[in-house]
Amino acid sequence: MKSFQGKLAVVTGAGSGIGRALALNLARRGCKVAACDIEPEAVEGTVALAGGGRGDQVRGYVFDVSDREAFFRHAEMIKSDFGQPANLIINNAGVGLGASVREMRWEDFEWLMGVNFWGVCYGTQAFLPQLIESGDGHVVNVSSIYGMISGPLTSAYNAAKFGVRGYTESLRIEMRAEGLPVEVSCVHPGGIRTNIAKSSRLATSRGPDQADFSKWFERITLTTPGKAAAIIIAGIRRKRPRILVGPDAHVIDLMQRTLGIRYQWVAGVLLNPLMYGKSKNAAAASPPSVPAAPSPAAGKPTANSKAPRKRAAKAAKRAADGARAEPEGVA
Repeated sequence: MKSFQGKLAVVTGAGSGIGRALALNLARRGCKVAACDIEPEAVEGTVALAGGGRGDQVRGYVFDVSDREAFFRHAEMIKSDFGQPANLIINNAGVGLGASVREMRWEDFEWLMGVNFWGVCYGTQAFLPQLIESGDGHVVNVSSIYGMISGPLTSAYNAAKFGVRGYTESLRIEMRAEGLPVEVSCVHPGGIRTNIAKSSRLATSRGPDQADFSKWFERITLTTPGKAAAIIIAGIRRKRPRILVGPDAHVIDLMQRTLGIRYQWVAGVLLNPLMYGKSKNAAAASPPSVPAAPSPAAGKPTANSKAPRKRAAKAAKRAADGARAEPEGVA
């Protein structure tokens, strides 16, 4: 999709963060936008920002992406309102949950999967017939760096984001095999400065409280929503099957490729102190053990096993330094 002029894009989670930035960026390019969110005031704000002087070229829709019937009903409504089939669906809506497998409640697990996984599936399959009909369609499903690696207290989030990745990559293979006019991209954002930390559910006796988690999240986020949107749109134009957003996403991708399963040792060293160390119950609870560095021989790190970790650490520092200096722009 080289040009967005006159095309119709549907963006979920468009009330804030990456979703709002995508809606604004696309509208500036002459694209018609159906901005969708569960929060009425948030989506109204996006429409007001994006629709100035554009009449009904930007419209807002309020529904829950985890409601399959509502999603399919709104797909037909959007086509009718704009008088054309959608060219682009960006399944961006997402929520967060911090909980250990041992303590996680089923209702929290199902809530997250409903939005982060089933919402992506419903959006894809509700709009896929329209994308095919348009003759120039594109599915963009937002996964995460947690669709490439796992960490502590993120098992539900990992399950959803790994699921989105597998579902999306399979869809791309199918579209190409069937010769259909639909491109497919899976997006893996790193830390983006959005409100997801403040709206996440935390259900663990050993992890940080909401305030500590929000502060930690603010410290590690390197990329603004505007920059993330520009990267995603550039990836759409270039028909990228995988779109990495932010320098930390590139580092995580490199680390996983370089270390293989040994990335879990690095994740334990880096994330366990952050996720467990500031718990209110930390004084009473014994600190989590950090897994020993794996090795092909006696379980001790060898010179060969240390080298990839050093390369990944150096790459992380270079990427972080580059992100702070990198200007935000429209791709």
